[in-house]
Amino acid sequence: MTRELLLFIVLLVVNLLVVILYLAWNLLRKEENRKSFIVKAVVMFFCPVVGPCFFLIGHVLFKVVFYEEVDLEDVIFSKERVKTYIHADEERDRNIVPLEEAIEITDKDNLRVLMMNLVKGDIQQSLSKVAMALNSEDSETAHYAASVLQDALNDFRNKVQKSLAIIESDEARQVDYACTLVEYMDVILKQHVFTEMEQRTYVNTMHEVCELIYSKEADRMISEYYEAVSVRLLEIGDFDRSQKWCDRAEYHYPETLSTYTSQLKLYFTSGQRDKFFHVLEELKKSSVVIDNETLEMIRVFL
Repeated sequence: MTRELLLFIVLLVVNLLVVILYLAWNLLRKEENRKSFIVKAVVMFFCPVVGPCFFLIGHVLFKVVFYEEVDLEDVIFSKERVKTYIHADEERDRNIVPLEEAIEITDKDNLRVLMMNLVKGDIQQSLSKVAMALNSEDSETAHYAASVLQDALNDFRNKVQKSLAIIESDEARQVDYACTLVEYMDVILKQHVFTEMEQRTYVNTMHEVCELIYSKEADRMISEYYEAVSVRLLEIGDFDRSQKWCDRAEYHYPETLSTYTSQLKLYFTSGQRDKFFHVLEELKKSSVVIDNETLEMIRVFL
C-alpha cells in the first residue's frame, strides 16, 4: 500500500468521523431544521475535506463578521394587553371646521383641506359628507366632490353586479358571498347618496339577497342583517316587507336591542301608535341594555 493511498484512506475515515459527530451533535440538540443538517452531512460525506472546511469557514465568518447581538431592550414579553395611544394632530384639527359650517360660511381653505382629509381616509364611510360638498359655492370643491362621489358609486355598482354574478354561479359558497354583499351594501345605502329610484332598486336587491340567506341558512342571518334590511326597506316606504323582517328578527333574536329599535322605527314611521308604545313597554321590562343612541331616538319619537 503506497503512502498516498494510506493518507487518502485516513482522510476518508477522519471525514466519516466528522460527519458522524456532526449528525450525532445535531440529533442530541434536537435541531428543528432537520432537513438542513442532513443535507449538510450528505455534502460533507461526498466531498471529503472540502465539504467540512466549506461549512466551517462559513460558520466562522458568520459569527465573526455578520453576527450582531439582538437588542431586546424595547421588546415586551408580558402577556398583559397594552394599549397604544396615538396623539391627535391638534394643530391640524384646530384649523379644520365641520363640513356643514365650512359650506355655510363658504370657507374655501378649510373646505378643501377637509375634502382632502376625507378622501385620504375610508371614503366608503364618508360618502354622505362628500355629497354635502356638492352644494358648495366653491366650484373647485364641488367638482372634486362630484368626481370622488361618481367614482365611489360606480365602484359600488360594479362590485354589486360582480357579487350577484358570483352568488348565482357558485352555489357551494353562495351564502358566504351573500353575507359579505349585505354588509357591503348597507354601508353605502344607509348614507343615501343615490337617487330615489336607484336607492329603491338596490334596497330591493339587498332584500332579495337577505331572502336567499334566510332560505338557505337562516342561522347565518345575524341581528345586524335583520336591522339593516328592515330599516332600509322602511326608508323607501315598504312597510310590509319591513314588518316581515322585524317579525323574523323578533323570532330569532327576541332579546336584542336592534330588534326593538327596528320595531320602534317601523311603528313610529307608519303611525302605529299602540304598537309603538307596546314595544317600548316591552323594552323597558326586558333585560336589554339601552345605549345612548337608542335613548336619544326614543326622546325624539316622544
